[in-house]
Amino acid sequence: MTTDTGEPTPPTLTIDELAARAGTTVRTVRFYGTKGLLPPPVIGARRVGHYGQEHLARLALIEELQHQGMTLAAIERYVAQLPPDLSAHDLAIHRAVVASWAPDGTETLDRRELERRAGRALTEEDVDRLAAMDVVRPDGTAYRVDCGLLRLGVRLLDVPLSQEAILAARNVLIEHSRTAAHELSQLFRDEVSQRAAQDVKSLSEHMQPLVVQALLTAFQRSLREELQQWLGASQVGGSA
Repeated sequence: MTTDTGEPTPPTLTIDELAARAGTTVRTVRFYGTKGLLPPPVIGARRVGHYGQEHLARLALIEELQHQGMTLAAIERYVAQLPPDLSAHDLAIHRAVVASWAPDGTETLDRRELERRAGRALTEEDVDRLAAMDVVRPDGTAYRVDCGLLRLGVRLLDVPLSQEAILAARNVLIEHSRTAAHELSQLFRDEVSQRAAQDVKSLSEHMQPLVVQALLTAFQRSLREELQQWLGASQVGGSA
């Protein structure tokens, strides 16, 4: 297993830890392994299997595919088409594309189910941060949860950024994504205004997944370039 920079990422999770982080059961993890949906673990000392972030990302992708209503056979076909050496980052991109055409919606969960979906125990401070990110909304003794954002919100709990920085980043993404969506919609409306009704319907059916994947790819590359420039400048400054 490797990171995006090509450096090896040692698998550190036992099957119990992997199941807990993914919000599933050990039995389910083993079942997915027998179906070829998960690559085998790295066998360490005492014949203990160790799993990495790529396994966790694949479980998240499988869960998202299930939320889309795909059968196990369809999920097997989808996963079989993926390159076997995809990084956790690349798998997250695939999951984002799949989730992009899921219908909006929230669920009301009790604390136990919220933590099960999150894949970890949550402190009151964690819940407050998720609420500030508009992922969780307390509702009496329960919580209204945006399940499409829950995984992302939980991952952000461990990011070494202040709450203010995370919220500012969220606002930047919302603002620019709305602008891009408006301008792209206007472009397509102008393009099809003189077309036949069938052409308009065809474009409507194909536009969302294609545009979302294009936006994700373009943003991914732009962000990688920005980070490389920033890290390169930091290294030069540190060695000066």
